[in-house]
Amino acid sequence: MKPWKTLGTDRLPDGQELALQERDGVFVIRLDGRELMSSARHGSEEALARAGLADLRREAATVLVGGLGLGYTLRAALDLLPAKASVVVAEISKAVVEWNRGPLAALAGAPLDDPRVKIEVAEIGKYLAKTRERFDAILTDVDNGPSADPNPTNDRLYTKAGLAAFRDALRPGGMLVIWSAGPAEGFVKRLSQAGFRGDERRVDARAGKEVKKGTQHMLFIGRRPF
Repeated sequence: MKPWKTLGTDRLPDGQELALQERDGVFVIRLDGRELMSSARHGSEEALARAGLADLRREAATVLVGGLGLGYTLRAALDLLPAKASVVVAEISKAVVEWNRGPLAALAGAPLDDPRVKIEVAEIGKYLAKTRERFDAILTDVDNGPSADPNPTNDRLYTKAGLAAFRDALRPGGMLVIWSAGPAEGFVKRLSQAGFRGDERRVDARAGKEVKKGTQHMLFIGRRPF
């Protein structure tokens, strides 16, 4: 088997290293050697966009995507959104943005070239703290999400205060969808306690369809009441 070829690395503010690697046309992004995402399995990233935007009706909708990754969630969102919509992508790594304009661009059809997209090189929590923008949907895919194995750096996003910041950044009726590598016991209840109507959905890692067995990722869904 061929070895993985490292195409680029980046050091995050917390000291962890991101690496972009490729082998036989498959691209992965790793964090300190642990696979975060792969071009061979991106169905749940696309399902993330569908879950948040399926009921969106506003022509000039504004959407926030937290975490650019390999670009699949952004592409799925753009394909669902009308021409007058706009999308802000909060991505902590400038290198990930550059990779999506370079070796990763073709994977998801170069979504960063879409004029509806604006990039903010920032951690999503810090971006929410500074922006006055209000969104119709927020789609987040940051590390493992609120699963049983969260990244301590991002875990605060899923606290009462973190969820309140998401809620306050949404327009009435707005949708928050959080990708998770696996189950997170009690998280739907935590969403409800933060003022959302909460739900969860198990999706196939490859196909993005709802499943009961097999390789699964979780989507945690919260709607801000009108």
